[in-house]
Amino acid sequence: MKTLKIIGTSLFIFILILSLYAYHNVRDRHRGYRIDLKIENKEPGVMQAGFAAVTITPEYMEPWNDVDNNARYEPDKGDTYEDLNGNGKFDTYWIAGFGNKIAAQGVHDDLWARAMVLDDGNTRLALVAVDVIGMFHPMVIDIREMVPEEAGITYLVIASTHTHEAPDLLGLWGESPFKSGVNKEWKEHVKRRVVQSVVEAVEVLRPAYFRFSRNLTEGGVTLQDTREPHVFDDGLRMMQVMDVATSQTLGTLVQWANHPETLWSRNLLISSDFPHYLREAVEKGVYHGDSLIRKGVGGIALYVNGAVGGLMTTHTSTGVADPFRDTVYVEPSFNKIRAQGDTLGLIILRTMEENSVEVKEADINLRAKTFDLPLKNRLFQLAAAIGLMDADMTGWMKKRTEAAVWNIGPASFITFPGELYPEILNGGVVALPGRDFPIDPQEVPPLRELMPGMFRFGIGLANDEIGYIIPKSQWDVEAPYVYGEKPYYGEENSLGPETAPLLYNELRQLLKEMP
Repeated sequence: MKTLKIIGTSLFIFILILSLYAYHNVRDRHRGYRIDLKIENKEPGVMQAGFAAVTITPEYMEPWNDVDNNARYEPDKGDTYEDLNGNGKFDTYWIAGFGNKIAAQGVHDDLWARAMVLDDGNTRLALVAVDVIGMFHPMVIDIREMVPEEAGITYLVIASTHTHEAPDLLGLWGESPFKSGVNKEWKEHVKRRVVQSVVEAVEVLRPAYFRFSRNLTEGGVTLQDTREPHVFDDGLRMMQVMDVATSQTLGTLVQWANHPETLWSRNLLISSDFPHYLREAVEKGVYHGDSLIRKGVGGIALYVNGAVGGLMTTHTSTGVADPFRDTVYVEPSFNKIRAQGDTLGLIILRTMEENSVEVKEADINLRAKTFDLPLKNRLFQLAAAIGLMDADMTGWMKKRTEAAVWNIGPASFITFPGELYPEILNGGVVALPGRDFPIDPQEVPPLRELMPGMFRFGIGLANDEIGYIIPKSQWDVEAPYVYGEKPYYGEENSLGPETAPLLYNELRQLLKEMP
């Protein structure tokens, strides 16, 4: 009996400690934090704009030997590293997006925090595009609280490019499934550098005007949808911001929807993937060797992603034709992302030159709101409980997140906090026999139909990364499966089936409340 009491007491203490640990990990890190902005400005005028770009590239990692060439660091199979600083541990960065154990062996191109600040005299809006796979909402709030008050930012949007070739910033791709891949020092470095980019952009604010353009027919050239129904968000949308005094380009915002994972899963060099070459093309021009084929516009280019759920990707089976060489790249390589960036750059530069709408005076109307989403995914719940994910719960398995809408002249913008399925944005939600929920499509009409103006930007992975946002009538985890003999990939990386209709309704209401 005494032994049973000891065992029972020990078990109770263990469960209590485990429960307290889990509670600590899922606690609300920003208790009471809410945004509910509604800003109207009906007096168009000459706006101010500023751009800045600062690197966030990791500077130190130790080389390692991949003895079986499987692009995974596995010391139990003979992989070794060089302990250059003699601290007795492997100092590396775990590359996010394609599983565990992918240790970086170096850097191919810089990662960036690229900021655009717009000011209409009433509202100062900042948008920062960051070369990471994603950023949870608690980190966004931390950064907002770090921005100095004198910067005067009314609203800050941080959009991840979603590159799968950057260090893990979400915690899911470490040395093992139960070890976070986040380097805490680098995470703090990223926060400081994002703040720095905003401050530097504010410091160079100048009177500006805009040139909006779009190409809705050619953006699918390097794009594949790996889940039915095959619906794309393949339009290229550009906002070129010009200096009033000099007519020089201050910066260009480019929005397109594709996973920056063209380098795929065996790449061991840190990279921003195809956005690197796309931005280089827009800023500096497109070259064939040393020959300039098309002149760039200068300034600082920002790439922001769109509705990439579904899955929008340049797959290992997707050929990318080199625009200057008689070559089609299929296997992942840096030549493939160069050809992809050059191809898109040529389309973007031609479109901006030939088909732009100039806006001399404008204003900013803004609506932004915090809301909660239920976290139903059991694996995500476990990851939050053991501290892999920064969950920031506002209640029992209720996750705080955020969305926003704004317009500038003939352009409107919406942000969504994850990987939206394109059919929610552009139309095409289906409800086929065999689906898990016997309901009609919930996310209709498509959000772009509700957006005003000619130029309608949909910015994904903005201010959070909640995973895939799947139309509820397409949720499909139980047999019989709508497409094929097994479930698709998206559901296991989603908060749950209620995410899409709840987010859709929030965005629809925000758009309805816009002037």
